[in-house]
Amino acid sequence: MEVEFDEKELKAAGAEPLSDGRHGLRIHGWEIESRKRSILSSSNTELWEQKLQTCHMPEMVFGDSGLFLNHVKSGATIHFNAFDALVGWKKEALPPVEVPAAAQWKFRTKPSQQVILDYDYTFTTPYSGSETIKFDADKLERGEISKETGNLHWEDCKEKIDVVALASKEPILFYDEVVLYEDELADSGVSLLTVKVLRVDGALMRLRDTRMHCSFSDDANPIILRESCWREATFQALAAKGYPSEDSAYNDPSIISQRLPVIMHKTQKLKVPGLRDVAFEK
Repeated sequence: MEVEFDEKELKAAGAEPLSDGRHGLRIHGWEIESRKRSILSSSNTELWEQKLQTCHMPEMVFGDSGLFLNHVKSGATIHFNAFDALVGWKKEALPPVEVPAAAQWKFRTKPSQQVILDYDYTFTTPYSGSETIKFDADKLERGEISKETGNLHWEDCKEKIDVVALASKEPILFYDEVVLYEDELADSGVSLLTVKVLRVDGALMRLRDTRMHCSFSDDANPIILRESCWREATFQALAAKGYPSEDSAYNDPSIISQRLPVIMHKTQKLKVPGLRDVAFEK
């Protein structure tokens, strides 16, 4: 779903569409761009498998798709891409979710017919975005900045994203959804990055939600907060609390988030060299 640009609303908010055929907008010193590209080719898939040192990949990987949040003045960019997400999946290496049919697989008479799941086939990732900074070559040459002091750094903080302020009825200047990878989990559920939700039918639901927020103001040094939350529960545990146990009852992430217990929650602020406190919304 995409919201078409309203020129009057953009102008009133001090924003304008991106140029050069890019999809997004420029607002308060930020360039926000979404890219939707085709699925990885077989050759690139093999290359990714080599780099990730795995023979397992989601059915559909949109390797060149992404969301880019560029702060023009500092050169800092927060972006979301499939490869870095899969790096997080590979590194975390969660144990495989055992589906109801797994017991039958284990006791098939012929070993050659047994299905052995020794990896996290749901492709769950702790990934909450990537950060890069583009250095000014002239300033580097003059010694005004150094690459050693020019790294982006998230630090834990006590501030929270103001959800009440976000709920105010202001016009939506830009909205888009970018799928990075997707897998039907062999008809046992669905895994979709940028879904904020993972469901394995009959087994569990796992939701990892990353929210970034930047409040625009006249201050040239924006504050960027990132909240990460991990919620998870088995269908059995949900049923014990009186919630529906049918898979079809859990297609809406907002409903799921209200019913799943929190496993982990943290808030961080982004530090950008050259700005006082930089810390945005996915």
